[in-house]
Formats: sequence, C-alpha cells, structure tokens
Amino acid sequence: MKLQAVALVALLVVACNGHGSPQENETAPAPSQAAGTAGVAEPSVPAAPASAASGAAERDASAIAALDRMGTYLRGLTTFQIRGETSRDEVLDDGQSVEFGAVVDMIVQRPNRIRAEVTSDRKQRLYFGDGKTFSVWARRMNYYATIPAPPTLRELADTLADKYDLELPLVDLFYWGERKSLDEIRGASDIGPSQIDGVTCEHYAFRQEGADWQVWIQQGDYPLPRKLVIRTTTDDARPQYTATLAWNLAPSYDDTAFTFVPPKDAKRITLVEAPAPAPATTPH
Repeated sequence: MKLQAVALVALLVVACNGHGSPQENETAPAPSQAAGTAGVAEPSVPAAPASAASGAAERDASAIAALDRMGTYLRGLTTFQIRGETSRDEVLDDGQSVEFGAVVDMIVQRPNRIRAEVTSDRKQRLYFGDGKTFSVWARRMNYYATIPAPPTLRELADTLADKYDLELPLVDLFYWGERKSLDEIRGASDIGPSQIDGVTCEHYAFRQEGADWQVWIQQGDYPLPRKLVIRTTTDDARPQYTATLAWNLAPSYDDTAFTFVPPKDAKRITLVEAPAPAPATTPH
C-alpha cells in the first residue's frame, strides 16, 4: 500500500508503508525493489491540548508559517550534503510491528544531480543521477539498472515513484513546503523548544489525512529539519518512520561523484515498471 505522493507528508507517509517489506532483503535479485529510508519505536510525546484530546484539530498559524519558512529555505539550497539515521516499523502478517534501521549519506546539487548511499543490515543501495541518467546499484548483489533522467530531481522522484514504485532516499526533501501540502494539514501545533544532537530546535506536530507527524526545525537563520517522526494512521498497527538529519551546506565533491561507472563484473538488469492501478469501476 502506498499513499498518493503529491506533497511532503504524502511522500513521508510512503516511508511508513509497503516499501519496507521483507522482500527487500539482499536475497532479492532486483534493485527495482530498493527503498530509500527506514520507522522507529514510538517516542514520548507531550500531552495534547484539551482541544486536541477532544478531537478538535486546530491549525496554529505560527506552526504553519514555520513549516512554510523551512520549505522556502530548503528549496533555495543549491548544494548540500546530508546524513540521515533512519528507522522504520514494518508490519508482519500477524500484525506485529518490527523495527529496522538504516543510514543514508547523500549529496545533492540542484537542479538534477544526486548521489546517495543507503546502508542497513539487510541491503546496500547506491543511487546516482548526473542530470542525464539515473542509476541504482545493489552493491552486495552487484546488480545495477540505468534509466534516462528527467531534468529535475523533483521530476525524477515522480518518475521513480509513479513508473517504477521506487523511492529516492529522503525523498521528501524534494517536495517540502508545497502550498498544496500546507493546505492539506488539518492540525498544527508548536510543542516547544528541544535539543537534537546539541542543536536547538523548535518542535512542531501536524495532522492530516493518513498521518500524524512531527518535525524539529533548527532555530535561527538556518531553518533546517533536524528530525522527523511520521506515524501512518490508515493502518491499525500505526507504523512509524523516524529520521535524524545532520547537514553540511558546503560539501566538497567533484563532478564524478554523480556518475556511475559499473564494475566490470556487475550485472545490468532492467527496472521493472510498476503495474498500472486498476481502473475504478462504477456500480450499476
């Protein structure tokens, strides 16, 4: 199951859904099954205001403004490096949730270049986009696939999700702050200041259809997201995804960082296109 990826949270919710299934173990022979990030056990959360406890969602204007400011700032970054420690809940057939972690290392140069590595106990994936082609390499299995790349990372994320059911690591960074996503928020709260890895942040909580989520935004002139927690509410097990993010806004790299040169013994495969959704039926 995957929610429609139209904006920030819709894509964040994807991180809590079907992409973390056991078929992604390294015994699987297809990089087309690669997933970007991974959920975590539920953290302690401050008590909700009485209005929230009674079911009345409220939109704190300052929380919406902070999210909008963060999105504007992120879209203005042309180059950055990010390291994310992520965890994801996966729901077993019997309804039990289990937790898997991963580490994401990524360099981005807008509008269209990316290099990312995802490492976990079960898999290792590398993603390369040089503006002309996009490649994904399963290093442990030594399989890779390459497709033509669209002109922007946003379009690349759309193509991979819609056509191949493949998610870029930390994909929400390429969608964050769209007006449509802000309009879909039903509840927004400023929880208060908090420390993430020694950085002073403001902690916000949001609600929208399908997800309850939180973001810790760095205070000051650099409103970077330092932590995310997203809980899917459409699943009875309520799986959760967490990412703690460390940023470098002046990374050192060269053009070869974004180009994939396959090893001589690597095996090229074809990314399998995701099946088209079944057409809606009209009851008679």
